Amino acid sequence: MRSELEKIILNLGKKSPFYLYLLLGVSRIPSKDVKTIDLSFSRFKTVLYYNPDWVLKTSSDFVEGMIMHLIMHLINLHFLIKPKDSRDRVIWDLAMDAAINQHIPQLAAFGIPLNLLIEEGHGVDNERLFVLPPDWMPDKSAEEYHKWILKRMEELGRFDIMIMGEIRESNSDSHKGLYNVQNVDMILEINKNILKKAFNLYGSELPSGIRRLVEIAVSRPVLNWKDAIRHFAGASEYGERYLTVLKPNRRYENQPGWRTSHAAKLGVIVDTSGSIIEEELDKFFSEIEALSRYVDTSFVLVQVDRAVNLEMRYSKGDYRNIEIVGGGETDLQPAVNYIEDKYRPEGIVIFTDGYTDLPSVKRRVLFVLSKYHSEEFSTSARKKYGHSSVVVLP
Repeated sequence: MRSELEKIILNLGKKSPFYLYLLLGVSRIPSKDVKTIDLSFSRFKTVLYYNPDWVLKTSSDFVEGMIMHLIMHLINLHFLIKPKDSRDRVIWDLAMDAAINQHIPQLAAFGIPLNLLIEEGHGVDNERLFVLPPDWMPDKSAEEYHKWILKRMEELGRFDIMIMGEIRESNSDSHKGLYNVQNVDMILEINKNILKKAFNLYGSELPSGIRRLVEIAVSRPVLNWKDAIRHFAGASEYGERYLTVLKPNRRYENQPGWRTSHAAKLGVIVDTSGSIIEEELDKFFSEIEALSRYVDTSFVLVQVDRAVNLEMRYSKGDYRNIEIVGGGETDLQPAVNYIEDKYRPEGIVIFTDGYTDLPSVKRRVLFVLSKYHSEEFSTSARKKYGHSSVVVLP
């Protein structure tokens, strides 16, 4: 027997097969832990959690609108947004909803313009109140509404945005799941593939406003270079677990206990071969210095041309005194093997121009290519390791 939610989804599919196709890639899980309906990410899956009691007591038209709301967050790739702090998160919450609710008639009927929320301090999203854009500013992106909110708050100089945040945390649309993506590159790649297929099959049937949003999403670069490098720097600090008699077992006396080896959080390889010019090296070490600000500890850095030339623990500011060793032909594999065997890092970032063979990497890998890079290398890396495994510096 189909659940009430599945009936609503099937009815939505009759109106627009585009949305039904997207929902084929979304797991639906009933849960009393959510107040209404929520979007989250588990490993490499997108999950829609819903409260079955709420679905039963709520009109199917309104539930359909809430499903559309979550789908629109996926279409707009809002899970890529990374707020700077709790205050910025509240601003992004409002900006994202202003961008999408205007396209959902079931929710727009209960909407209040963003300018009133900011200027008069009205309550924000709850089950029957949804954020809309200012009347004079329709069809903009979340980024544009975010910028407008910051500017307007600066002009007012008096509105405490955190009040809205406290209200939002206790209502039906807190967006918590959107900010908790562990495998963002994989989720992004999977989501965009499904979105492209759905658009190719059924995009012509969409309203013009939504069709434009989908076109922007499918043509958008998978990750910009700053986001990709920053995300990679957040790899787990933990390595492998092993038994050791040096640590007592807390459950069983006279038995060895578990200990976790702390692997290098990040391994960095810098191509210093003869094909790398000074401008490229300057760019590489500028980003390596930025990396040192994202991680809590130093990370291992290896310079390589056709062999490993220099190994060091890089900490903030080391670029001032670092010695560049190399100048020969290029072979990245020795450096990859060296770091994987000695440090077992969770991820490896490789700075190169790509004028060499693609190395075989067992760990998660990100290739940071200079603007003078080899297109053949870039294409091969994306094909083998995924589209989001390559970024190009400007």
